[in-house]
Amino acid sequence: MELLEKAISFFSPKVACEREAWRRELEEIKRGYDAGSFGRLNRGWRAHNQSAELEDRFDRDVVRARARDLERNSDMARSIIRAYRRNVVGRGFEMQARTEDETLNSRLEEIWKEWCKARNCDVTAQQSFNQILRMAVQRKKVDGGILFKKCYTDGGILPFKLQALEVDELDDSIMVPKNVGNKVVGGVEYNAYNRPVGYWIRQYSIDGLSMNQAEYFEAKDIIFYFEKERPSQLREMSDMAATITRIRDANEFITAVAVKERIAACFAIVVKRMKEFLGGGIGRSMAAGSGEERKDYSGKQITPGMIMELNQGDEAQVVDPGNSGNDANAHLKMQVRLMGAGQGLSYEAVSRDMSETNYSSARQGSIEDELTFVEEIEPLMEQLMDEVYETFVISAVLAGLVNIKDFWRNKKKYMRHEWVSSPKKWIDPLKEANANRIAMETGQKTFKQISAEAGRDWRQQIDDMAEVQEYAMSRGVELKGGAKNEPKKG
Repeated sequence: MELLEKAISFFSPKVACEREAWRRELEEIKRGYDAGSFGRLNRGWRAHNQSAELEDRFDRDVVRARARDLERNSDMARSIIRAYRRNVVGRGFEMQARTEDETLNSRLEEIWKEWCKARNCDVTAQQSFNQILRMAVQRKKVDGGILFKKCYTDGGILPFKLQALEVDELDDSIMVPKNVGNKVVGGVEYNAYNRPVGYWIRQYSIDGLSMNQAEYFEAKDIIFYFEKERPSQLREMSDMAATITRIRDANEFITAVAVKERIAACFAIVVKRMKEFLGGGIGRSMAAGSGEERKDYSGKQITPGMIMELNQGDEAQVVDPGNSGNDANAHLKMQVRLMGAGQGLSYEAVSRDMSETNYSSARQGSIEDELTFVEEIEPLMEQLMDEVYETFVISAVLAGLVNIKDFWRNKKKYMRHEWVSSPKKWIDPLKEANANRIAMETGQKTFKQISAEAGRDWRQQIDDMAEVQEYAMSRGVELKGGAKNEPKKG
């Protein structure tokens, strides 16, 4: 068939072109999806199906490096990152132990609060647990993930600390597994079911310039916090990948507009000359039709009250590049909306611009953003925080800080806990309070649920209310509805 087509094109190129056009038209008719068409509009769109690891492997380092560059130098990139930091972690999480022993619960919460301080939870004694969580959210957004090594060392309230490791420290040059039958991909050793069983970590010097031989750590001692989007995905990919090019284009646009506006703010004049030289000998230029030497404008500046003559035939023209501020504002708003949409956030959450919102739109945007943040909070708790807390409880038992006789037979029972996130501020306190009151009166919500939404333990809140009420009564003050203070008569 190919030889026939070549022969036809040799003797009659016109017929060959007609046959090719007919063949393409027939191919388009056979296709059932426009998205699968290779017609004029999709002719340059070439995509291939392959495993997620094969797709990510060659671009992972470049995408991460570019995302880090934008993290350092782009205010728009940092606005997205900060939106996640302040909404996913915010002021942190409060741990509430949920064993059947209230005394034990109080003891575990007390030790946990102390352990969360930088000197106890961080092997470098530089970050508190909340700061570690904020860094984890930021590194997942930019780098795609972060690793934490469980360190069992002396010092601190417990012999258990965390060491943060960047994904760059996974040694992807290792090819031979430690255990026979396993395979190593990207510095991670997997068993036959693609379950991580160990990590090969590069050992850097303190200045980061020299590197020693990689060291193997079992998976039980490493927490790899990243998001898996495909079954064949083995390692991380930056969450900013889909937004990187748009942020860079917007930065370039802003730079160009800034340069143009700076030029527009400067008053300048260009002199258009009739002739550069008209006789007069070597090194001299004479004015046309006279023996006068032509004036030279180099180095001349415009000053207030200046009077200056031009050469005959010369013309002064004002430089006016025009103003593009209004167009730039609309364009940048659209770009920021698209950046936010690519990261699952509203325009207001990224730009902090509330000039075009009312209560309803702000409330709806807040609800949608909250759903996005919930998707980040859930893996943060399950992959990192729960794992850390369970190791914390085991370490507390081994260190003798808590005495549980049947702990090893009923570990799960003594590891039960809940995380209470920091409360969100209300958009309109009166409307929110009325909504909560109606929800409680109609049975749609309980006091426990409302307290949790406010970041409070409902038991502690009731105890606080009772304490305040008791103290008010002892001072002869009656609290009605927690709002009015009226002196007790008599």
